[in-house]
Amino acid sequence: MSNYHFQDKRLSLKAKGLLSLVLSLNDKWTFSIRGLAKICKEEKTAIKNTLNELVKYNYLIINKNKDNKGKFYYVYTFYESPYNDYPDTDNLGLDKHTQ
Repeated sequence: MSNYHFQDKRLSLKAKGLLSLVLSLNDKWTFSIRGLAKICKEEKTAIKNTLNELVKYNYLIINKNKDNKGKFYYVYTFYESPYNDYPDTDNLGLDKHTQ
């Protein structure tokens, strides 16, 4: 994991910690806000607010998708540094899927 986000003064300590936690999780870990709430002290609302901060500063993209049965699910793509710092973001970032 890069330490770029630790030096970003725009990010709160919570955002730095949550991003570090997510980036440290096993690739097989299925991302969910509920799952994060189980392994963190914070409630789901605090986690959602922190995720919104990561979106604001380009460390996270959240895409809403629909499966074949019409059920919505979200794909969270986390970045070690703001994605707008990269010339091409197609293959950068760590995708975490949730339903």
